[in-house]
Amino acid sequence: MAAEIERKFLVRHEGWRAAVSRSVPMRQGYLAEGNASVRVRVDETGANLNIKSMTLNISRLEYEYDIPEADAHEMLDQLCQRPIIEKTRHYIENGGHTWEVDEFAGDNAGLVVAELELSAEDEAYERPDWLGEEVSDDPRYYNVSLVTYPYRDWPDRKG
Repeated sequence: MAAEIERKFLVRHEGWRAAVSRSVPMRQGYLAEGNASVRVRVDETGANLNIKSMTLNISRLEYEYDIPEADAHEMLDQLCQRPIIEKTRHYIENGGHTWEVDEFAGDNAGLVVAELELSAEDEAYERPDWLGEEVSDDPRYYNVSLVTYPYRDWPDRKG
C-alpha cells in the first residue's frame, strides 16, 4: 500500500525565491470525487494519473501511474472538472529535505503554498524563515478543493 505524508504551509515572504533550484509549470485536473480523488497531471517530465484517498490530512493513501501525454491532454480538455489547476512548482533544498512551493495561476492566482513530503508524521524538519502558518488541516488548500472553491472566490484570502 502506498502512503503520502505531506505537510502544507503558507509562505510569509518572497525569500524562498532565492533558494529555488528548478521550477516546473504544471496543469492538472480532477476526474472523479468520492472516496478518492483522481487527478491527471502534465508537466515537463510527462503525464500521470494519480489516485489519493480523500482523507485531507497529513497522511493518506496515494497511487501514481504514467499515462500517454496525448491521453492526459485529452482528459484535461474533455473530462476534467473546471477550473483546471495551473501552477508552477518550485523546488527548494533545505535542511536535508526538498520543499515544493506551488505558485498558482488562473482562478487560483495569488495563492502560494509550500509542501514537504516526509517519511513519518513525526519526522523532524528544519523550518525555513519564509515558512508561515501550517494549513495541512485546512481542506481549502488542497488542489482537489481548489477546483470547486478557487482561491479567487475566498473572502478571507491569506496567500
